[in-house]
Amino acid sequence: MLRNYTALEPVMLAPGVGYAQPTQALLQNVALEDPAIRVMTDFHSAMAVITLPGDTVNEAHRRMIQRGVRLLLVVDQDRQVVGLITASDVLGEKPMQVITQRGISRQELLVRDIMTPQRQLEALKLEDVRIAKVGHIVATLRGAGRQHTLVVERDASGRQFVRGLFSATQIARQLGVSIQTDEIARTFSEIEAQLAR
Repeated sequence: MLRNYTALEPVMLAPGVGYAQPTQALLQNVALEDPAIRVMTDFHSAMAVITLPGDTVNEAHRRMIQRGVRLLLVVDQDRQVVGLITASDVLGEKPMQVITQRGISRQELLVRDIMTPQRQLEALKLEDVRIAKVGHIVATLRGAGRQHTLVVERDASGRQFVRGLFSATQIARQLGVSIQTDEIARTFSEIEAQLAR
């Protein structure tokens, strides 16, 4: 039976070779009236970038830079979400407060020390997102004073899992608005001002 098939010719793996990772093509030129799902990072098509609670904050920050993201899901050994950490957490006041309180160095600072724990996280339901518009998501992020919000779904057994997330920066890019700052209030003011033109 195998005589009908010839072996493929292998090649040597090149030095410094990378590997394929899922990407989500961003749909450009969205408008506030477009379906919200078009600006959601869907973890079915884009891999979630994760870190462990015991990783150092410096490691988490390097991972953010390498992957071009500003939020990492914090997961335990069973891949369950135990929190999240953002670039604002890493670069804001939290690290200095913990370093001062505990008398530790920056190199000793762990993700668990500054992450937002799961019990404090809110999320949007995928079923609501499916009927929402981009404008609803912008209003939601602005109202909460956040750069990101998670989206959850339930599996066949009814267990909740994180399906994706929304990022104010990504939404602004897709709306054609450039953002030069991390300040949330200014971010949304810039979005509104540029869309009003």
